[in-house]
Amino acid sequence: MELSYRTIISLLLLFLSSSITITITNAEDLEDPSSSSSIISRFQRYLQINTAQPTPNYEESTQFILSQAKSLSLEAQTFEFVQSKPFVLLKWPGSNPNLPSILLNSHTDVVPVEHHKWSHPPFGAHLDSLGNIYARGSQDMKCVGMQYLEAVRKLKASGFQPLRSVYLSFVPDEEIGGHDGVEKFVDSDVFTNMNLGIVLDEGLASPSEDYRVFYAERSPWWLVIKATGQPGHGAKLYDNSAMENLFKSIESVRRFRASQFDLVKAGLKAEGEVVSVNMAFLKAGMPSPTGFVMNLQPSEAQAGFDIRVPPTADPESLERRIAEEWAPASRNMTFEFKQKANVYDKSGKPLLTATDSSNPWWDLLEEAVRKAKGKLGKPEIFPAATDSRYFRELGFPAIGFSPMANTPILLHDHNEFLNQDEYLKGVDVYVSIIKAYASYVEHTRKEGSKDEL
Repeated sequence: MELSYRTIISLLLLFLSSSITITITNAEDLEDPSSSSSIISRFQRYLQINTAQPTPNYEESTQFILSQAKSLSLEAQTFEFVQSKPFVLLKWPGSNPNLPSILLNSHTDVVPVEHHKWSHPPFGAHLDSLGNIYARGSQDMKCVGMQYLEAVRKLKASGFQPLRSVYLSFVPDEEIGGHDGVEKFVDSDVFTNMNLGIVLDEGLASPSEDYRVFYAERSPWWLVIKATGQPGHGAKLYDNSAMENLFKSIESVRRFRASQFDLVKAGLKAEGEVVSVNMAFLKAGMPSPTGFVMNLQPSEAQAGFDIRVPPTADPESLERRIAEEWAPASRNMTFEFKQKANVYDKSGKPLLTATDSSNPWWDLLEEAVRKAKGKLGKPEIFPAATDSRYFRELGFPAIGFSPMANTPILLHDHNEFLNQDEYLKGVDVYVSIIKAYASYVEHTRKEGSKDEL
């Protein structure tokens, strides 16, 4: 009798356990993929993939993106312009392939983190009681990549069919210059065959209620200045020693930097409109087991500078300043650029996208954001560099836009986060933008070239 009782209890527990499993599984299957909780969950899953440089997990991020593309019935291609650096290109075909296409670009890599300086695990995608999602990439820029996908999901669910083809690119290595990603992509037959009309790429968060939008960016010039001079005893005074010459250059750079910064402080120019110069390293001295040899003056000294040049600046004048004031040969000085990005496009025009009526894409963007109950701030020059420059170099219009209002700017910072309500609102903003862009019929290649936009 006791055995039979235990058997009955065991069977009952097994039945209940099976019932619970079936109930949970059915609930997941029935959950609306367009619900807010589903949208946030997918965002968190993407954030939880560690794609931090220098060892990004591109394999996992690629599989995740491809799974999303499959769920949306999007065409998908994966390229490796460089081995182990996948470039994912999705396509929502338009009904009129003769119309120039739309490219929604985002990068999959993120910058490294200092784990111990975060209040929540940087790849945990923790959602706190205020609705803030903490993760590296929550602002820069996994949010935008997922917002593209969620906007497409909503548009497809509504029955919308684009006239223009809509491409979504998920690209590697933007955080280290994009040389093995977009730079190679724009030089490929794949890119040429897209018949591109407009590119949307990343922007910045806005602490105010207005969205920030960028029509250009500053080009990075990474400059190394080298000074040489007579070596000798640390107690002897020399004229034109390596260190003395380098200090004179550093002081000249400092004065120029201050003059540019004063324009920003006075409100005369925005940060992206001035030439910024920041020292990145100093290198001099003879190493010793305890540090450096203190009674020896070095024969060489170097300093590295991160310079950002806006397309509105005069690059030739800046180069003359470098050669004549910062590193004059008369003081035994030389200089070289470790990187020197273009300020002009292939046709010799400044690398910027028009933000007036000459550019129909700009008018469409403003109206689409307004319809989504948002507002654009004054167009800006992005203070740093993004992959947009590679498209602008070829004369294509590119607009930097990340719909994050009322949000502190935390890209590359500790405790980077984005509020879930702001993220969801951004999805709706992209629904409006993609719908407007993909429905636009007036502009064709015969009516105007890419250089005129």
